Amino acid sequence: MLAGLFTLTNYALEKTDGVYTPFGSGCSAHFDPPTEGSRKEQSRVILGMFDVSARPMVEKDVLTLPCLTRCSKLLENVSGSFLQTESWKKVLQRIQDKPKTHL
Repeated sequence: MLAGLFTLTNYALEKTDGVYTPFGSGCSAHFDPPTEGSRKEQSRVILGMFDVSARPMVEKDVLTLPCLTRCSKLLENVSGSFLQTESWKKVLQRIQDKPKTHL
């Protein structure tokens, strides 16, 4: 799922570095840069929730990719994208077949 969001984000922003992971606390990486970035044209999106002290607060397989104002641009690019290819169908099947585990 993350690979799909990563690819769609870079495609929508027309960048090869549209997703980045700054160092910081769970809160600072999750809220501060995305809010600031949403005000800038062609900003990047942050992959987060790596702070070890914040990890116990989320499920084990969860990371964040807040895109705020960029979400509509990502959705505009779904039609005709890799999300409609056989390759993505295989990835999606693996996600659906993965056993669900709890914390």
